[in-house]
Amino acid sequence: MSTETLLSIRDLSVNFKVYGGVVHAVRHLNLEVKRGETLAIVGESGCGKSVTCQAIMGLVQKPSGQIASGEIIFDGQDLLSLSKKKQREIQGNRIAMIFQDPMTALNPILTIGEQLTEGVRKHKGLSKEAAYAKAVEMLSLVGIAEAKSRLNQYPHQFSGGMRQRIVIAMALMCDPDLLIADEPTTALDVTIQAQVLELFARIQEKTGVAIILITHDLGVVAKIADHIAVMYAGQCVEYGNRQDIFYRASHPYTQGLLASVPRLDMSEDSLKPIEGYPPDLFAPPQGCGFFSRCQKKLLVCERYLPDLHTMDNEHKVLCWLQDSRAQCSL
Repeated sequence: MSTETLLSIRDLSVNFKVYGGVVHAVRHLNLEVKRGETLAIVGESGCGKSVTCQAIMGLVQKPSGQIASGEIIFDGQDLLSLSKKKQREIQGNRIAMIFQDPMTALNPILTIGEQLTEGVRKHKGLSKEAAYAKAVEMLSLVGIAEAKSRLNQYPHQFSGGMRQRIVIAMALMCDPDLLIADEPTTALDVTIQAQVLELFARIQEKTGVAIILITHDLGVVAKIADHIAVMYAGQCVEYGNRQDIFYRASHPYTQGLLASVPRLDMSEDSLKPIEGYPPDLFAPPQGCGFFSRCQKKLLVCERYLPDLHTMDNEHKVLCWLQDSRAQCSL
């Protein structure tokens, strides 16, 4: 696997102006994705996972949505500083996204062939014949049999698992360098989930594409992620490789997520849900966002935001418990 950084998110903040005020959805986020690797972004609903990827894809809609600060560096270029035309040459072409619900991502009145070939004809300038040949190749890659004859069918003629494969094939049509998958297995049963995850691994091995996987399912993370970013209240509270997160988790929120996942070797009474609710992002807390729910909180946690503490080469934690200056416990 290459160690070269493909995507670097630096100090990214995204706000949304709504009737009740301003929602601070993403707050000073820093992440990076290396070529050919899979980065999983995990966390509860509303933690900023999808908004982060929408910012990468240029899908934060003005005037309500606003990127308040930061840079999104893709292959040496800051996407936020490019013109709309230059952005479109990258987003949807070199960066592709798989949306959460394949049925709503597909147009019900257009054939699969029409939808698969639209993007590659626009971005790559392929003829209709060449685009359809590419579509057959991609459908075969994602495991759809009799691909050529199925191009003339409509989304309702496919099962949920096959629609998910079609959406993946659509994202791969332009041979992207980065593939963003937003909860790609949520609506699928366990057997199909496993097939989709194996498909991602096979695609990555064959094409070398880097993947950002948004999920709340730690089982998915354990299977395919190289690195994991744990998000809470719009911030990345812990980052590391699989071993760091699953065996050396240091942030109380990450520890809480792991403790709340059922396992075959534990009883139902052993599950420990995280009590309480995430903070109101209309008025983000002055200190640590997890303070009100944390069982290990210190006096300093409520008043001041912790520094990012490096546990080792890659493992980083946003928590006062790792700071020697924090001595006074509540």
